[in-house]
Amino acid sequence: MGSGVALFDYDNDGLLDIFFVNGAPLADPTPKGTIPQKAGPKYWNRLFHQTKDGKFEDVTEKSGLQGIGYGMGVAAGDFDNDGYEDLYVTAYGGNRLYHNNGNGTFTDVTDKSGTGGSGWSTSAAWVDLDNDGLLDLVVLRYLKWDFDDVWCGEHRDGYRAYCHPDIFPAISPLVYHNDGNGHFTDVTAKAGFDKPGKGLGVAIADYDRDGKIDIVVANDSMLEFLYHNKGDGTFEEVGLTAEIAVDGDGKTYAGMGVDFQDYDNDGLPDLVITNLANQKYALYRNSGDSSFTYDSYMSGIGGMTLLHSGWGIRFLDYDNDGRKDLLIAQGHDLDTIELNFPQLRYKEPMLLAHNTGKGFVDVSADSGEVFQHAWVGRGMAVGDIDNDGRVDAVVTTNDGPAYILHNELATENHWLTLSLVGHRSNRDGIGTLIRVNTSAGSQYVTVTTAGSYLSSSDKRAHFGLGADSVVKSIEIHWPSGIVQKLNDVRADQILTVDEPMASAKP
Repeated sequence: MGSGVALFDYDNDGLLDIFFVNGAPLADPTPKGTIPQKAGPKYWNRLFHQTKDGKFEDVTEKSGLQGIGYGMGVAAGDFDNDGYEDLYVTAYGGNRLYHNNGNGTFTDVTDKSGTGGSGWSTSAAWVDLDNDGLLDLVVLRYLKWDFDDVWCGEHRDGYRAYCHPDIFPAISPLVYHNDGNGHFTDVTAKAGFDKPGKGLGVAIADYDRDGKIDIVVANDSMLEFLYHNKGDGTFEEVGLTAEIAVDGDGKTYAGMGVDFQDYDNDGLPDLVITNLANQKYALYRNSGDSSFTYDSYMSGIGGMTLLHSGWGIRFLDYDNDGRKDLLIAQGHDLDTIELNFPQLRYKEPMLLAHNTGKGFVDVSADSGEVFQHAWVGRGMAVGDIDNDGRVDAVVTTNDGPAYILHNELATENHWLTLSLVGHRSNRDGIGTLIRVNTSAGSQYVTVTTAGSYLSSSDKRAHFGLGADSVVKSIEIHWPSGIVQKLNDVRADQILTVDEPMASAKP
């Protein structure tokens, strides 16, 4: 299943640091009921601090983030609004919440906070579900599973393979409400999230523009879920009526990675979900009537991904032309796949799909040597690691190294990155909708660290501006309801924006 990675600035020095989730050793056979434990430093989770010269130093021991158990995902967010990013780390057999002490160390506050969870947890998202200014926590769980020696038969050629998810029962996610005193309350059923799924990826956006943040869940080999925020603290699952539950042929697929941003600049967040080879990655264009149109065929995404298996995925404007492109980590889940399907591959190169404004084109072959290397790609986080205005990425692989993809594209296009500081809203500004108006039109970004697969990306909102050296205007719709406007903003800078304490609502 792989593990996740976080790009976040834990010490507020303006440079992104990297946190990697790691697994634990497994015996063969592993007795039923076993919770794998980290047997030594080679299995620790790892925190790397970025130094001023662009290098990274391992500060895991000092930070106290070695972790326990078989790690899966990570979500970064400032849950107590103290100005320092905290970490939630998911695992098989119990999750951990780490409070950032502000001095380079973290304290495990799982027991005190009540966020330990259970089962096989995967991706998690920090999001203020009720707009009280405090980040709540949505934690996906994959399925009900244990170390039974389940024999999933032999293919006709005699090769044993991993069991299909259909073999195992679905399980609901976990939703924790932030009570504001360092404690969280499990509100899964109360908030309407108790529908069993097989969740692997989670992302947030206000898809119907009613001012309330909604949540999408990528499920494995069953209906995909879209949770509509009803505004009273409860959510309704509407995936089928919104037409994102299945693909264009009405079939389910192995939903894994996910992102939820506006790729066609029409002001409505669109949806992309990765899956396995022979299924085509699912791109859903927001129709503006609370439903979506399956756009994989017309956009070109279907054709370029038919034989690929995708995990971590994000919309990002890698060339700063004002349109969001797609970067995808790839690799099949079956290490024996080539024995039965010679046209498929276990290890695959990354995929970069360029948004032309009329669809997507695979530009991987022309985008650097990194796209020639085959990996068992899994987690992926994106962010501007060296603050040069070009979005970079970090990718994890199964049983292999992690990779930093440094964006070195030569372009004269301009850019702007906004770093939000909430006051009435949550400190990170997660859930904020930003509209940037340029000479070419408007662009929109929902502020979030969630999305992709098991991973947590830079919370700063990045915009490519094309030829514009000045942004005409910016509208920031904070979760509090405050609308903030900025005019004539100089391009090519990272701008910190504080939420005003009061503002006239439109």
